[in-house]
Amino acid sequence: MKKRMRQVMAHREGPRPDEVAGRLGPWPLAEPFRIGAVEIENRIVQAPLAGIANWAFRRQSMRHGAGLAVSEMVASFGIHYANAKTLAMLDVVRDERPVAIQIFGTDPEVMAEAACAVEEAGADLVDINMGCPVNKVTKTGAGASLLANEGERGAAIVRAMADAVAIPVMVKMRRGLTPSSARPVEAAKRFQDAGAAAITFHPRAAAEEYAGRADHDITALVASGVDIPVIASGDITTPAQALEVFERTGCAAIAVGRAIMGDPWLFGSLATGVTRTRPTLDEVVDEIERFAIDLREAVGEHRAGAEIRKYYAWYLAGYPVDRHVLGSLQTDPTLDGALDRLRSLAESNVVSAA
Repeated sequence: MKKRMRQVMAHREGPRPDEVAGRLGPWPLAEPFRIGAVEIENRIVQAPLAGIANWAFRRQSMRHGAGLAVSEMVASFGIHYANAKTLAMLDVVRDERPVAIQIFGTDPEVMAEAACAVEEAGADLVDINMGCPVNKVTKTGAGASLLANEGERGAAIVRAMADAVAIPVMVKMRRGLTPSSARPVEAAKRFQDAGAAAITFHPRAAAEEYAGRADHDITALVASGVDIPVIASGDITTPAQALEVFERTGCAAIAVGRAIMGDPWLFGSLATGVTRTRPTLDEVVDEIERFAIDLREAVGEHRAGAEIRKYYAWYLAGYPVDRHVLGSLQTDPTLDGALDRLRSLAESNVVSAA
């Protein structure tokens, strides 16, 4: 995560020649599409982000133009054992709809039970994590490990969940465990046959994590190999890239994750094809404040103050804010104190170079 975000922030700090007012041309990503019975207003999906995509983040994504928001991954066994912190992750608010809650696990029966809890919580869709490459997840047999043997166990989980709930079941998957063993088209077909209503596909194998570039020629093979919507994910950071991937792969929609962390305005550009100028520092501060209010309500005062510290660098990347100012934001003991510092920064337009 940290390495990938450094790359994203470096992009923001460099020249942004495509960010001028205007339209790239006819914009198919503005059109609606359906996942099962759920209509999605446009073809831009906020990807699931572990430890990030709580309802405050998802609400922000929808406000800025995402057609669908997907939660951080939620442990199925945490739901099964009624862990209070886990159950709080199922919270859905009215103006983040439509929303999918993503769950992870290895046991079909427990995953089906968790899917029922997601449906009862009011989510419009339930998503299965078959893409996480992190060892602490895969070593349990969850995440990308469910893609082994052409997704045999993953398909059993899809079938159990699809039989248990009325809402559509989605799968978030990678190419496979390793490039040599990957059989993504075969796995995707198996998930479709088991009852999946849509697939979000990332073309790197789990062993590759985020190395190199996402090969969307593989995405095209998956999209042409199934009859359900395929949502393309991976290395899409501009409207031009989104359109190119959409047209080249025949996918139904585009998912974006790390590129919008600290830059929720990107959703609007991707969803409309209208590129935009960089927000002013004052607009950035206003957005952080608005997000902080929701984050405080979502996770509580103490956690909000701690969690938002990582956001400051993301939001302020590309702005000439002194590193000492940034450091003071990240170490302020209270959320209100940090927000006061931010407001003072915007009002005085302190832009001393780092």
